[in-house]
Amino acid sequence: MLPTRSGLIFALMLAVMLLGSINYANSMGFVLTFLLGSLAVVSILHTWRNLARLTVSAGKSTPVFAGQDARFEVCLNNPGGIARHAIGLRAGDASGEFADVPPHQAACLTFTRRAEKRGLLQAPSFTLFTTFPLGLFRAWTHLDLDMRCLVYPRPAPEALPLPLARAEAGSGRSHGEGQEDFSGLRTWHSGDSLRQVAWKAVAREQGMLTKQFAGEAQQEVWLDWDTLAGPDTEARLSRLTRWVLDADAATQRYGLRLPGCSLAPGMGDEHRRQCLEALARFGL
Repeated sequence: MLPTRSGLIFALMLAVMLLGSINYANSMGFVLTFLLGSLAVVSILHTWRNLARLTVSAGKSTPVFAGQDARFEVCLNNPGGIARHAIGLRAGDASGEFADVPPHQAACLTFTRRAEKRGLLQAPSFTLFTTFPLGLFRAWTHLDLDMRCLVYPRPAPEALPLPLARAEAGSGRSHGEGQEDFSGLRTWHSGDSLRQVAWKAVAREQGMLTKQFAGEAQQEVWLDWDTLAGPDTEARLSRLTRWVLDADAATQRYGLRLPGCSLAPGMGDEHRRQCLEALARFGL
């Protein structure tokens, strides 16, 4: 704990007031000087107590793409019965965030770091600090929690066409009537697109059901590492990432083949997450 710039100016002001009171033998000047000095001394205890015994833990970090800002969350838990005010967090040169932590509750602060490349991004050390209540003293602590954020490869900017799709063998659902023809409902399975969910049936409490359409067999697309030429690993991963995003946006069933890894065709948010995670961890 050290005085802030305001605290140093305040101390200088008290010294001037004390010299003036001594020089002019002004009793009221002595009273005011000692009163303000005692307030400053008492504020040292309150500044220390505002930060002491807080429990600090790592929060969640959402995966991002290379080139974006990764957000790290720090959770503060106040086990005591006294509210903590204006707790600040600073990481590197980034401007600090502040939060109040009520008694027996928790609050979270976040900071960001630029994700330059794919893989696991380690969070830097950070500082928790407070100048409560008068801003005359600053108490702080340096912390280094084991926080990591998964960084996906940067998607290729060019819109490459997806590989040719092939009909799934044995589907037995091609009737030549067009995919707009509704053919029935079936039980929803993990990986099915939420766009095909029969939400009216869900509203009637009939459970999660998926719409089926007649007209052509279900198509599958394989996103294969070997179909991309070139020795640049990151460029090939970037193009595969773009394909994953495009296939998901088109509600196309797709699988992913990497050296030493293969993900069966599927759809939905969970399948997209698994594919992007496999691309992010490739070769690491």
